[in-house]
Amino acid sequence: MIMYNYDNEVKYWVWLSSLSKIPVSKLNSLINLFETPYNIYFAEESSLRKLPSFTETMLQQLMDKKLKDEANKHLENLYKNKIGIVTIKDELYPYYLKNIYDPPIVLYYKGKLMKNENAIAFVGARKATSYGMQVAENLSYEAAMRGFTVVSGMARGIDTYAHKGALKAQGRTIAVLGCGLDIIYPKENMELMENIINNGAVISEYLPGTAPIKLNFPARNRIISGISLGIVVVEAAAGSGSLITATHALEQGREVFAVPGNIDRVNSEGTNMLIKEGAKLVMGINDILEELSIYNSETKTIKASHFEDQSRFKGLDNEERKIVECLAREPMYIENLAQTLGFSIKYINPILTMLELKGVIEQIPGKIYRIKK
Repeated sequence: MIMYNYDNEVKYWVWLSSLSKIPVSKLNSLINLFETPYNIYFAEESSLRKLPSFTETMLQQLMDKKLKDEANKHLENLYKNKIGIVTIKDELYPYYLKNIYDPPIVLYYKGKLMKNENAIAFVGARKATSYGMQVAENLSYEAAMRGFTVVSGMARGIDTYAHKGALKAQGRTIAVLGCGLDIIYPKENMELMENIINNGAVISEYLPGTAPIKLNFPARNRIISGISLGIVVVEAAAGSGSLITATHALEQGREVFAVPGNIDRVNSEGTNMLIKEGAKLVMGINDILEELSIYNSETKTIKASHFEDQSRFKGLDNEERKIVECLAREPMYIENLAQTLGFSIKYINPILTMLELKGVIEQIPGKIYRIKK
């Protein structure tokens, strides 16, 4: 079990982070001016009223005694939920994030933070296709195998499979949430969240008890890109949250990568548009590494991925090998697979069953076949 240390200053950082009506950029300017939240907490009203560009609503929050008293309850919640806190003044605060326009003044976390780690973010559609999920898993697996920390948002779809790929490689992964860390969102990712905590960290700028409201996620996205050297958009519809993350990345001077998709699919509209506008097209992990000028990252020595491990394909007859080679490129519906290979569905069905029994392929929901992980 991970234990977190709370010093005497934590209460004042927690109080400052709870002032929801004051923009993060203003909170940072307060820290620059007063040096510590303690000094802000005990500042005289006359000093606060001299602050430039602070509205009356912001000033009232700064002076609200009730909000100051509630800091103790927030602190108790952190203890109760075993949540750590790192402030923008701490050495463990992510280096790249600290240098964006509006970095969060604190990060609440579960798991373990590391200094100066190189991270790559993978984001994309919640309603992802099987193709998108496999690409996200494979790319994040390869990134983790080369020692990168994989960052995503633990949402359904692409995010989930990005985390899973990193975990499969026994690598580090960080999930950035748009709610308090005492809330599992989405609920079906409870086990995934525990695995991420045990192999990286789950972080948020929001206090425990903060609900995953829609307004929180654009702000969350700036942290995903801010922590990372670059972001990879795997699938995204036009106007999606993933494109907001890409916009943040560009504003922060980060590299933006996009995986191309079929021009007639909604989930490809955003990624194809990014490529059209200058994002780096990604067909494999080397496209990412070359753009980041990283060529000699150490590869972890664990079992090779299924694309590299050819031993399981030995002993297959000609028809079986054709199917395996086709599915190695992308997961497919049985109808599409039969059409591609020129087989009838009736003919191909027993071959697929035999390949499943041999442990070479697997069927996922929707009658989609893919190479078994």
